[in-house]
Amino acid sequence: MPGAAPEPSPARNVQAAPAADARGPNVQAAPAADARAPNVQAAPAADARKPDVLFICADPVGEEMAGLGIRCWELARTLSAGASVTVAHGGSEQRELEGVRLIAFRAHAPGGLRELIAQADTVVAHPQWPLVDRWLKRSSARIVIDLYCPETLETLELAAGGFGPARRQLTATTLDRLHAALRTGHNFICASESQRDLWLGAMLALRLIGPQLYDGDPSLRETIDLVPFGAPREPPVPSLGGGPRETIAALDDDSELVLWNGGIWRWLDAPTAIRAVAEVVQRRPRLRLVFMGGAPDHPAAAQSTREARALAEQLGLLGSVVHFHDSWVPYAQRGTWLTQADCAISAHAEHLETRFAYRTRLLDCFWAGVPVVCTSGDDLADYVAREHLGAVAPPRDVHALATALEQVLESGRDSYSARLAAAAEQQSWERMAAPLTRWIAAPRPPSRPGDSRGALRLPLAQRAREAAYLAGGRMLLNRRKR
Repeated sequence: MPGAAPEPSPARNVQAAPAADARGPNVQAAPAADARAPNVQAAPAADARKPDVLFICADPVGEEMAGLGIRCWELARTLSAGASVTVAHGGSEQRELEGVRLIAFRAHAPGGLRELIAQADTVVAHPQWPLVDRWLKRSSARIVIDLYCPETLETLELAAGGFGPARRQLTATTLDRLHAALRTGHNFICASESQRDLWLGAMLALRLIGPQLYDGDPSLRETIDLVPFGAPREPPVPSLGGGPRETIAALDDDSELVLWNGGIWRWLDAPTAIRAVAEVVQRRPRLRLVFMGGAPDHPAAAQSTREARALAEQLGLLGSVVHFHDSWVPYAQRGTWLTQADCAISAHAEHLETRFAYRTRLLDCFWAGVPVVCTSGDDLADYVAREHLGAVAPPRDVHALATALEQVLESGRDSYSARLAAAAEQQSWERMAAPLTRWIAAPRPPSRPGDSRGALRLPLAQRAREAAYLAGGRMLLNRRKR
């Protein structure tokens, strides 16, 4: 995904505004007492100590960020109005930025995290490797596990067709971290109701939902709630130069610009988008497709990027109709790219990752007022169709995607602007962060579901893999990451 760090985990359309009580895709309404915007967290009294909140993010946070890094940064920035916030991240930036302290760490040599965890009142983290998970479990902090990224399903798709034993080991360790996190967390957040159903099912399978937990909160909203990806309240401010029309020489002011504003990840379907553009350009010769940026050398994108380039060249479109911008677009500059686009396009195949994914870069399209053409199968695609924020086509259907693309281009970007603005407002980060704000303000963490009577113990195979990691596996992985 563009405008993002080169190491992602494996990261705005059209009629009358929704009614005042309308909600975005699968957004759970916050309790009335918390329904304040833009700052959900009330300012603490002058003599009150702000709670210490630590975010742990394996991806880089800073100038260039992928989805996980963007999510950590925006939530940290939102919460900093009422808390002292630190982000420990997998990049290199170490500084204070907009009131948030950035500290770099290495996932498999995380020594500096131990003291940060010990000092925190609340820790927000995605599933961690065994050493950090052990520190989290032993800490007195409230542990909030962020499950917005269905990493296990990404891993299954990423390694599809791979060597059997290596793929099984990769899948097993990813599941180990997920199951450990479900046992370690006090609270959990995810991006959609379908994701929440998935994680509730996983908790049931591990016997983490017992009578005591259920009787205290039959909805389990105080255990696992929605914190979807958000959109900034401030509109994008285009900069002079630096957008696609200035960066790519073959584009001019008359080009109809279709923007793929994300990485060309293995689980996405760039070939169908390219073939759809090849069909439409016969009728709209000014049409141009731009892949905004990606990590062409990243394991999750290398092969799919090569295949997309090869297809564009085979069709005679590379460098004339289809363009690849290989550098990462800095996060602060993404608005310039989006505001120059006539529409955005996103396509994926039909598999489990699709069903439970949350295509975070579509939120940037809402924010920038760019109508979306995408394939069906996930929550945000349903939202685009329901709210008329663009057009949706079935997966792998080239003609249907071409028809959708032509429909949106013919309607024009301005015809979608009011509905896109309303969608972005509904998805503001301040609104999305309400459950986190509520939990951080609570006096003490609840009991862990993982400590409930009847919860399944770690299976022997998982304990053996964790012991191997702690005994030396993490040092080997740390050397490989250098």
